[in-house]
Amino acid sequence: MIVKKFIPQEFAANNYLLYDEASKEAVLIDCAGSNEAIFKFIDENDLKLRYILITHAHFDHVGGLKEFKQKYPDIQILMAEADKVLYDNLSVQCDLFAHKRIEPVEIDEFINEGKEIDFAGLKIKTIATPGHSKGSVCYLADDNLFSGDTLFYEEIGRCDLPGGSFDEIQNSIKEKLFKLDEKIKVFTGHGDNTNIGHEKINNAYFGVNAIYS
Repeated sequence: MIVKKFIPQEFAANNYLLYDEASKEAVLIDCAGSNEAIFKFIDENDLKLRYILITHAHFDHVGGLKEFKQKYPDIQILMAEADKVLYDNLSVQCDLFAHKRIEPVEIDEFINEGKEIDFAGLKIKTIATPGHSKGSVCYLADDNLFSGDTLFYEEIGRCDLPGGSFDEIQNSIKEKLFKLDEKIKVFTGHGDNTNIGHEKINNAYFGVNAIYS
């Protein structure tokens, strides 16, 4: 499995394209923008996009869905059921941030903790990690964790937006993510990548050397 990172200019919410060189199957994790660059990469490498997996329903992580669904009508869009209310209120989210309104598209499947997605002989496991939003999830593919806005490089996602909870994100990180193998690479929703071992020591909130404990 190869991971290709795309970073749109606006809000810099990371998009990750996972693909298998042999089967040409591909999965996109989050759909924030950079659509033309991703389209071009998919076409040039003759990839078959099967799924878009959403880590949470904030507007800066789902803004490209309509265009993707129009170009690839057979793709399946998956998102946590607990973020349905947030997704249904995309226009309110956009208004709060003075952003152009985003038109939602139909979600093909609302998923929950433990859902496994088949991808090129690999199982992508869904881990429910509420805190940044009620329906925030991380996706674990082999030794790669796609953490959305739950866990960042030496930081955590904000908890002051509707549906956010510091207590919940603390439980999600300390009781779920920090119990994963320390070598697991973490591909974050914004900013630089990290790994579980580094965060267990250096995370500003929950690491051994936390400065906000």
